[in-house]
Amino acid sequence: MKTTTQVAVIGGGVVGCSVLYHLTKLGWSDVLLIERSDLTSGSTWHAAGGFHTLNGDTNMAALQGYTIKLYKELEDITGMSCGLHHVGGITLADNQDRFDMLLAEWAKHRYMGLETEIVGPEQIREIAPITNTDGIIGALYDPLDGHLDPSGTTHAYAKAARMGGADIITHTKVTATEQRADGSWDITTDKGCIHAEHVVNAAGLWAREVGAMAGLYFPLHPMEHQYIVTDDVPQIYERDQEHPHVMDPAGESYLRQEGRGLCIGFYEQACKPWAVDGTPWNFGHELLPDDFDKINDSIEFAYRRFPVLQSAGVKSVIHGPFTFAPDGNPLVGPVPGVRNYWAACGVMAGFSQGGGVGLMLAQWMIEGEPERNTMAMDVARFGDWISPGYTLPKVIENYQKRFSVSYPNEELPAARPLRTTPMYDIFDAMGAVWGAQYGLEVVNYFAQGDEPRFETPSFRRSNAFEATRREVWAVRNTVGINETHNFGKYKVTGDGARSW
Repeated sequence: MKTTTQVAVIGGGVVGCSVLYHLTKLGWSDVLLIERSDLTSGSTWHAAGGFHTLNGDTNMAALQGYTIKLYKELEDITGMSCGLHHVGGITLADNQDRFDMLLAEWAKHRYMGLETEIVGPEQIREIAPITNTDGIIGALYDPLDGHLDPSGTTHAYAKAARMGGADIITHTKVTATEQRADGSWDITTDKGCIHAEHVVNAAGLWAREVGAMAGLYFPLHPMEHQYIVTDDVPQIYERDQEHPHVMDPAGESYLRQEGRGLCIGFYEQACKPWAVDGTPWNFGHELLPDDFDKINDSIEFAYRRFPVLQSAGVKSVIHGPFTFAPDGNPLVGPVPGVRNYWAACGVMAGFSQGGGVGLMLAQWMIEGEPERNTMAMDVARFGDWISPGYTLPKVIENYQKRFSVSYPNEELPAARPLRTTPMYDIFDAMGAVWGAQYGLEVVNYFAQGDEPRFETPSFRRSNAFEATRREVWAVRNTVGINETHNFGKYKVTGDGARSW
């Protein structure tokens, strides 16, 4: 077994293999991936394998577009099949707010050069004929949407990395990580010790446990997720072409063709966190017991949206865990205050985001910074104030809102208030409407009289406009008082700090 390496990547799912490949692509060949079991163990192997570009953050959407286009490159490099099905997909809108959101996303896509399209009910029925469009205003169509083979894609990343000089060792469990004085790392495994200049935590379901070995807390939590594969459906297998994906946010479901039948999964409100006390080390290629009770409401809604499901038998049920961060975005980049320790975890949409995550992290490590603004997935966006008591309710909230309308300036209530300033009670009594920044309660504006103590989010002018107008006028013409607790503060130390 190799005992020294420039980079040790811990975790052999799709994200770890993507990081390994991109490191070699950018010129580092002395890199090693360590996997406790087989490649794809954990969440990767049981994933539904869907991919799409839709994301509320422009830079994340661009990285998802990069990821999707990368798969053909992987096939060309390795000669392996990723099992690509570029069938396109539509995201339905059943109300004006949701349609406004799709219009906003469409505008972003045009800016980024992504060729998406807004379509009406008649076009929806042509594109996805099994869809009942009653109550549907319109949809966003993306020709890049599709699905792939999770195992084949992960192994294609791995082969491409090996072709670039990387090493991969499987059935090797990491049991400890300890930093040397020079910033490098000793990684203890059940097969010996490995000395690495850099460590990348891409351990997926076990990212919390691997982080704890270095005294780090990663704000992640696994959630149970269930999807169903049906028996053969004549309206599917009698078609001349593969049926596209359909995302139905009102029903909290995604649907696609699987062989001669259908695959449908749900982000149900009655969701359940998994492994609250830690992920078992002996878990890997197992599934969780079927749990139809928590998705009964979702299934009933799906019967109305896709009537062909009413007569379709169930072929198989896939029920397994995957990890979320509190805001649903990945945790990527250098861990603050810990030299040469990097994160690549919490990537709940691995086949939409894994390629982009691998590229950004490799650029960060090799070139000193990524080419794009990565704030949405920077591990540093959560500080040392975060704890499991905050992470768990926020992860549950994010799972439940996976298909909700994503409004600008929306404030979400879970795990709040967490941190407050000495002025909190005073401002609250004055009618403060609160927001949260970096876990800290901050005043967005002050309500007066019978004005509501919350902002109703909107893609148009919200109920906060009048209060904001009033405050801007007051500050411009008289005077205002502002708190500084929520502003960034920097401490400069060392020789010459004062003169600097």
